Amino acid sequence: MLAQGGPWALSVMSLVLLLWQEVSAIDVPLDSKIQQDLKQPPTIMKQSLKDYIVDPRDNIIIECEAKGNPVPTFSWRRNGKFFNVGKDPRVTMRKRSGTLEISFRSGGRPEDYEGEYQCFASNDFGTALTNKILLRVSKSPLWPKEVLEPVVVGEGSPLVLACNPPPGLPPPLTFWMDSAMMPITQDKRVSMGLNGDLYFSNVLAKDSHTDYSCNARFLFTHTIQQKNPFTLKVQTSRKVAETTPSFLSPTGTDSSRMVMRGEKLKLECIASGVPTPSIKWFKKGGDLNQKVKLDNFNKTLRIDSVSEEDAGEYMCMANNQIGSIRHSIYVQVKAAPYWLDQPSNLVLAPDENGRLVCRANGNPKPHIQWLVNGGPIESNSSLPNPSRTVAGDTIMFRSVQIGSSAVYQCNASNDHGYLLANAFISILDMAPRMLGPKNQLIKVIENNRTFLDCPYFGSPLPELRWFKNGQGSGLDGGHYRVYINGTLEIKRARAEDEGTYTCVASNILGKEENQVLLEVKEPTRIVRAPEHQLAIRGTMARFDCRVKSDLTLPITVTWLKDDKPLSLGSRLKKDEDSLSIPNVHEGDEGTYTCTVKTEIDQDTASARLTVSGRPDSPMDLELSDAKERTIRLTWIHGDDHNSPVTLFVVQFEEDRWESGKWQNLSSYPGDFNSVILELSPFVNYQFRVIAVNSVGQSLPSLPSQRYQTSGAPPDAIPRGLKGWGTKKNNMEISWEPLLDTERNGPNLHYSVWWRRKDTGEEWSNVTTVGAKHIVHDTETYVPYEIKLQAVNDFGPGGESNIIIGYSGEDKPTAPPTDLRVSKIDSTKVNVHWTPVDPSTVLGEFKEYRVYYWREGSMLKNLRVNKEKKTKGFYSTVAQPTGILTDLQPYSHYRIYMVVANNRYEGPPSNHVEFRTKEGVPEAPKFFKIIQRSTDVIHLEWDKPLEPNGILIGYKLNYQTVNGSRVGLMQMQSFLPNVTTYTLRLPERAIRYKFYLAALTQVGAGEVYAEESPHFTNEAYSKDQVDIATQGWFIGLMCAIALIILILLIVCFIKRSRGGKYPVREKKDLPLDAVDQKGEDGSFDYQ
Repeated sequence: MLAQGGPWALSVMSLVLLLWQEVSAIDVPLDSKIQQDLKQPPTIMKQSLKDYIVDPRDNIIIECEAKGNPVPTFSWRRNGKFFNVGKDPRVTMRKRSGTLEISFRSGGRPEDYEGEYQCFASNDFGTALTNKILLRVSKSPLWPKEVLEPVVVGEGSPLVLACNPPPGLPPPLTFWMDSAMMPITQDKRVSMGLNGDLYFSNVLAKDSHTDYSCNARFLFTHTIQQKNPFTLKVQTSRKVAETTPSFLSPTGTDSSRMVMRGEKLKLECIASGVPTPSIKWFKKGGDLNQKVKLDNFNKTLRIDSVSEEDAGEYMCMANNQIGSIRHSIYVQVKAAPYWLDQPSNLVLAPDENGRLVCRANGNPKPHIQWLVNGGPIESNSSLPNPSRTVAGDTIMFRSVQIGSSAVYQCNASNDHGYLLANAFISILDMAPRMLGPKNQLIKVIENNRTFLDCPYFGSPLPELRWFKNGQGSGLDGGHYRVYINGTLEIKRARAEDEGTYTCVASNILGKEENQVLLEVKEPTRIVRAPEHQLAIRGTMARFDCRVKSDLTLPITVTWLKDDKPLSLGSRLKKDEDSLSIPNVHEGDEGTYTCTVKTEIDQDTASARLTVSGRPDSPMDLELSDAKERTIRLTWIHGDDHNSPVTLFVVQFEEDRWESGKWQNLSSYPGDFNSVILELSPFVNYQFRVIAVNSVGQSLPSLPSQRYQTSGAPPDAIPRGLKGWGTKKNNMEISWEPLLDTERNGPNLHYSVWWRRKDTGEEWSNVTTVGAKHIVHDTETYVPYEIKLQAVNDFGPGGESNIIIGYSGEDKPTAPPTDLRVSKIDSTKVNVHWTPVDPSTVLGEFKEYRVYYWREGSMLKNLRVNKEKKTKGFYSTVAQPTGILTDLQPYSHYRIYMVVANNRYEGPPSNHVEFRTKEGVPEAPKFFKIIQRSTDVIHLEWDKPLEPNGILIGYKLNYQTVNGSRVGLMQMQSFLPNVTTYTLRLPERAIRYKFYLAALTQVGAGEVYAEESPHFTNEAYSKDQVDIATQGWFIGLMCAIALIILILLIVCFIKRSRGGKYPVREKKDLPLDAVDQKGEDGSFDYQ
């Protein structure tokens, strides 16, 4: 078209493009009401393939589906001429569709309907076209009958068995099989070419067969046709001559291939020669790229989707040890048209501008042709369209008006094909419409960004403004932002942003508004999150999940375990703030996640539960490196159950003395697994190991094999050697027997030696198997030197150190003399005496022992306990003294003294009497606080059990108390014969604390403290009395019951005689005051 206008037309078009101001096309929303009211030209939705091959056994269906408003009508052209569907009884068109269905149930040949079809979809606003659909019927012809002579060839010669399948539509797939329907084995020497022929690079004797058969598979009819089989006879020779490679396919030194962009490229080189040549591929000017694949034992080069950069010279080289040969293939890539910018539908408002662009590429470059409603655009028309300008691949529209709607077709074509695209221009005028829900409620979390949507539509495109609470100017800028789609963004919602927001859309045809109610909520937060826990197996684990949220938003708390919903059965307990897992075990381990959700937000927190338990038993105990007194024990650690092993305890059992009894041998740190054990001689050991961690100890391991050590003389010296008399004329020598593991051999016995100390006499000796020996006929309490030695069948052990022992003790013969006292106090006194001669003690001196007792009190009529008490004094000085304490004040005491050794006491000393001084009294015997009314407190007490002197009175201190606050202390004094006190309360609810102490001339005694009752009508005392157990109360209740019984009998007699009595008057009588019961269940007596 531009060629017809010449340079002037090009200049005008360039100027128009420079001055062009385009308005954006209208995007019509997919709202059902809008779509229902929107008038639009047709749009093709579905169509058959351009090259449409059909199966002759089926009905023919040619698809053509389109949409538009009004609903389009359909028509067809066949081979460029109108196709009258209604006149052919075999052809029907589906309702509300342009799809054709051609049926052959009543006869007819599918081949009669082959040709080129094109569908037209039309309504009041334009016509859309499908591609030109070339309909062809699939063909699968039979193989021509032929007689194949046997093929005779010499061994080592090349051979090609031709396939030549019958031409089909589409072409068949070929493959070679034998009479047993097994594929012919292919390899580097034997393979099938791209044309279906079977190539032998060199023939071998084993290739002699009578059933080489080529098969053709036709895809549409799902049939396989078989060619008559070849018979191959190979003439053998003693020696096959080696030959240089030669190409069987392709022939010559070079060839060329043309391939279309996007198609699959296959290049083939098959060579003959002995030995069988190998094939290599090259590309001139560079390496083979990653798209290149080599098939058929490197004989085929394949590129699945060819592009322009794949063009060039490809070389294949065949070589064997005799020589090599090359062949060049020149690949040319052409391209049918393909889209760069496909035109799209254009919706404009009146007086708006727009354009349709159709850009395509190909090789050669395609020609662009514009059609409108299926017909050509006449650029040199005598009545040109002033609002439409065609400039090559672009159509520009200016100031469009109602009635300009149409469907434009762009046809891009070259020698290799064409592209056809429909794009309509629709002129639309519509008053504003709101597309979203009315009066929508939006809830948002405080300080979050939120969007208030207001989808709208209109043509021309309406102007949208937002208002809050129906006041002020439009919202935009600062805290707010309005998007082109009508959405209002509030960048950070605050409490004051709550309210009603109104969006108003307006254009020249009218206006429309909608409202959105915004509520701002407090965020949902987990304020006490679960924490990682290490729980001991069998205990309880608890995960906290305390939540703070907006009170107006219902919350849902869910728990996950390892990102999966947690099943809350009878064992797991979930309450408002936590999850409890009792009796945890290993299956409970994992990550627990608390998820708190509201309808608008959520928060999550996770923690891991690790379950620890007692360790598993050590395993696989092994003994090695055995020596005379040591052996190595090795084991394998068991599972520590998430608590590291801190200690291994090695135990042993021996079967000679205490069979079956396990004893601790040694312990080692938790990172050990191999130790050297120190052993005793003459023990038949077996070992086991126990692991210990922070939870506890494991079960013992299985025992090791036994190991017996050889015997030896005793290593250990018996412990605890001592000598002591059990009678005054003997001495018992005793010791601790050796442990069984210390025997070191059989027949253990002990050699004991003793002699008088410092006398120079010879050692006396005895051998015994026991653990003691008694020396008889000794003098009283004399020292002996003693030593001991253990002996077994292997020899004697070491001797013990010499110790000093003593023969038996006797009663001391002399008493202490001149017993006296001094510095007599209320609770203590000093004691003095003259010591005895040490030789009279007749044993080891232990102490001087004082016996004392209370003869009586200095107060009349006070009974006392005369139990005798003792106190010992250890003293070896010439003038000994001691202090006797814990005496009762104001009392009469008697004492005497004896000397004592370990077994006996000597005769008593002289008796001494003394009197203690007056002291402070004990606490009163009892102290009661009784509150019978709301304004008086009554106090009672009794004198102390031990006055410790002459009572001169009592002192009472008291103060008000109110929780932790106390009032000023007040004091009252009483004579010794006063034991009660009444205190009036200034206020009903006031409470006091009382401190009572008895007095002597020495001072105040122990304080007795009490606090007044908590309730004003409570009767309180240390010795509180149950009113229901009091005799007077029981008698009163019995009397009342008797009166009621008598009244009932009288009423019964009167009723039986027909008499009347004033029931209402008796019913209204008040209860006696004695029966008025308080709210707390107690009785108040008037």
